[in-house]
Amino acid sequence: MTAEITSLPPVDLRSDTVTRPTPAMLAAMSAAPVGDDVYEEDLTVRRLEEMTAARFGLEAGLFCPSGTMTNQIAIKAHTEPLSEVICEQTAHVYLWEVGGIAFHSSASVALLVGERGRLTAEQVEAAIRPQNIHYPTTRLVCLENTHNRGGGSCYSWDDMAAISDVAQRHGLARHLDGARVFNALVATGQRGEDYGQLFDSISVCLSKGLGAPVGSVLLGSAAFIQKTKRIRKVMGGGMRQAGYLAAAGIYALENNVARLADDHRRAARLAEVLRQQPYVSDVLNPETNLVIFRLHDSQPAAEFLAALEQQGIKASSFGPQWIRFVTHLDVDDAGLARVEAALQQVAQPA
Repeated sequence: MTAEITSLPPVDLRSDTVTRPTPAMLAAMSAAPVGDDVYEEDLTVRRLEEMTAARFGLEAGLFCPSGTMTNQIAIKAHTEPLSEVICEQTAHVYLWEVGGIAFHSSASVALLVGERGRLTAEQVEAAIRPQNIHYPTTRLVCLENTHNRGGGSCYSWDDMAAISDVAQRHGLARHLDGARVFNALVATGQRGEDYGQLFDSISVCLSKGLGAPVGSVLLGSAAFIQKTKRIRKVMGGGMRQAGYLAAAGIYALENNVARLADDHRRAARLAEVLRQQPYVSDVLNPETNLVIFRLHDSQPAAEFLAALEQQGIKASSFGPQWIRFVTHLDVDDAGLARVEAALQQVAQPA
């Protein structure tokens, strides 16, 4: 039985970044008209930037290699040295981007404790610094939707709008790390076109749930995006015939958004199965495609991951005794069934 399992391709639940382009996406990439994007002559890049901006009610976009780059470019553009950025304590812009806020922007960070990564307007307003030469100047509020460390949690529209109102009243810029924003849109029924009312800039990742091999688009006003082009250049983000990559993003936007509901359904099923296992002590309710759960102390995480690996299942540690599963377009119902069987196998006594 083990030999049969290991002969199958692995079911990789580590992240939705592990997907590979489908034949149809590869065909779109190979057929893309391209030019030199540093000279602004790549028509496919222009099309991707324009269509992404239109989807979120903003004027312009900037195609970049990664979401880390789009987030850090936005923070740099919105701040100056001695500024402060308000975000949740487990925000990707703070926790997973190598201290980029300090390195690129010479700004400090006001870290707030959210509920599964989500902040309230009251928290944000309380964190705004008074004018005092001893303090940094609050310049920017960053939200993350969905929130990775919160288990793919989504903001309600009213909560985002309330935070946006606070920021506007205090003259603060508003940035959204939308690495998985399409998951949030599908889960909540919100309209992406309305997001431009709430945020001055949005980072949209194409290489997570949407399945493109690489790339994120930073969105904002035409003047803001013109400013960010210089920052992208100094970070080494200028690309040449980038249309081949942009074509994958276009294909993803046109074909892979609605199907995110399938990932959410499979994540909900995994959470249901996990709750039935004697070695699982807690499961965060999955709102989208991330399932985060805690193992009992009697079940060491390293041994659990190794047991799954023997069954052809890959997963990630997400802190002491915490594990993360991520569903995506390379995990179908047959793969889901394999994961369920592997979880049952772990539960059986040796």
